[in-house]
Amino acid sequence: MEKFIKLTSTVVPLPIENVDTDQIIPARFLKATDKNGFGDNLFADWRYNKDSSPKTDFVLNNPTFSGSILVAGKNFGSGSSREHAAWAIDGYGFKVVVSSFFADIFRGNALNNGVLPVIVSADFLAEIFASVNSESTSTLTIDLENQTITNNSTGKSESFEINIYKKECLLNGLDDIDYLLSKKELTEAFEKTIK
Repeated sequence: MEKFIKLTSTVVPLPIENVDTDQIIPARFLKATDKNGFGDNLFADWRYNKDSSPKTDFVLNNPTFSGSILVAGKNFGSGSSREHAAWAIDGYGFKVVVSSFFADIFRGNALNNGVLPVIVSADFLAEIFASVNSESTSTLTIDLENQTITNNSTGKSESFEINIYKKECLLNGLDDIDYLLSKKELTEAFEKTIK
């Protein structure tokens, strides 16, 4: 995984509440066993017509909006526990998803795949949407080390919570296996003390 320390980016606004994992990545795309290509099918039913042509009114097909931060409505990632939803978000190029509420399993899957879910207050979320709707080039700054998110249009910031272990993994670009391997010498030293 890539290290995540601080990110400033324009955002893609998705002001829809209760987005479930089947909307993020429809079940028909779950046959693959690796992460390759999932970004192409992110929000497939909202993004494409039946003939595979892009729906011009969907935000991912709107050239006005771009960036590596997805800002979503309340209750993002509910539904099934499919990890493929996090694969699709990462595969598309999003590094952060901002919402006022995430389903627990989705939040864990996102963190395990290097995508940072940032929970903000409902008022701060509304402010972000207002800034982006007013000026599509508005940016957010996510500072993982200090656990803050800043709306650069208004200068307002909020703190966000993250599991300390997952924070360390993201800051150092480690998945769970990499983390264990990074502790190999300590583990071996401890094993010698109990023989």
